[in-house]
Amino acid sequence: MGAARPVLVVAERLDAAADMVVDQLNQRGTAVMRFDSADFPQRVLLTAGHRPTATGWEGTLTDDHRSVRLEDVRAVYYRRPGRPLIADTVAEPYATWAQNQADAALLNLLSALPVRWINNPHHDRIAAHKPQQLVAATRAGLRVPRSLITNDPGEARAFAKAVGGPLICKPVLGGRLDVGGERQLMVATHRVDAAEFDESVRLTAHYFQEDIPKTHEVRLVVVDGNLFAGTITGTSEKARTDWRTDYENLQYGTTAVPDAVGAAVRRFMDSYGIVFGSFDFAVTPDDEWVFFENNPAGTWSWVENRTGLPIAAAHADYLQGSPT
Repeated sequence: MGAARPVLVVAERLDAAADMVVDQLNQRGTAVMRFDSADFPQRVLLTAGHRPTATGWEGTLTDDHRSVRLEDVRAVYYRRPGRPLIADTVAEPYATWAQNQADAALLNLLSALPVRWINNPHHDRIAAHKPQQLVAATRAGLRVPRSLITNDPGEARAFAKAVGGPLICKPVLGGRLDVGGERQLMVATHRVDAAEFDESVRLTAHYFQEDIPKTHEVRLVVVDGNLFAGTITGTSEKARTDWRTDYENLQYGTTAVPDAVGAAVRRFMDSYGIVFGSFDFAVTPDDEWVFFENNPAGTWSWVENRTGLPIAAAHADYLQGSPT
């Protein structure tokens, strides 16, 4: 691949991980076009055609600063972009219809490019489903916690009795609560007491798991089979339950990944057809790694910043590809 073939970086404007990858690519002289899907169609122009004899779509993607030909793109780094924004002059219900059209056109055209992806968004969405992840992890050879999803208080009590120890409750689907004001509320993993299970369990699906005893946790970042393991040790009760709730009481480090865990993680990734993942593990007092979940678009810039692990460079290696 020649240096002129660009990498598309599709991400929010304020994204530290995307910044780090772009910086790595720039240092290597690799052309980059970065934009947010939220800029389409108002500030980004897309024209694509398909000829009956062509092997893919051909056309241009243009913003205020640069233009690339779709057939020249060498790779796409797709990381949590916003949804297309339609001009205020378009009234409902046409605005929502137009947004869906723009979203589908951009997403599906880019996904049809026969290039390297981190990660193809169609694979990414499937890989993000937490209940299915436990099945994939088990098949791959990873240990997972005993888990229950229910809206039946009686079944929740029975599960607690069978576990015979502490339980946690976590969201099935990630996201934040808009409670008004500037900041949204994160729904954290929290410990629950089975004695308090009542009819409110019926109000929605609850995701219960056994509370795994642990000495520390690991954020394992995987890029094209390369494993970067950052350790997280909570020094407060809040941090030990969900480290995202108490950043002031965390200690960071690095660790080697056991061979069996590394092989299982790679099998897990292959089962979804993805090359990037951000895994959460607990490490028990017996040094056993227990899989919690994988976020195929998870954060990792803080892991590199805290530990020096070369995660951005691994992204750039993959996106740049082998020179020809």
